[in-house]
Amino acid sequence: MNISRAAEFSGLPAKTIRYYEDIGLVRPGRAANGYRDYSREDLETLHFVARARDLGFSIDDCRHLLSLYRDRERASADVHKLASARIAEIEDKIAVLSSMKDTLERLVSACHGDARPDCPILEDLAGAKPCRRKEGD
Repeated sequence: MNISRAAEFSGLPAKTIRYYEDIGLVRPGRAANGYRDYSREDLETLHFVARARDLGFSIDDCRHLLSLYRDRERASADVHKLASARIAEIEDKIAVLSSMKDTLERLVSACHGDARPDCPILEDLAGAKPCRRKEGD
């Protein structure tokens, strides 16, 4: 199967599939004409990686998950540990996003949103934290 069919099957752009090939996540064969020839196993790998990425796993995590998936002697505890760590990362992100939302809601409620030039939102942005630019920027 060529790359455009593989992209259609996996739901991934061809560019992403080529990237996954470049980093060794998938290794398609080559047809007589030199074009990539994706096997059923390659398509399953692409689908697996796409699903794992949808759940927020990093490329390294995907590599690890693939190795666990292919190892029929693995302990499910290894997979459980990796997925549990991902849940903890998601919970951390949710806490950060919730805090951001609370701050923005407070600022929006303090802003009159009218024709006056004073704006608590801009004042907070200007004075909340020091500038993070590096010297020379």
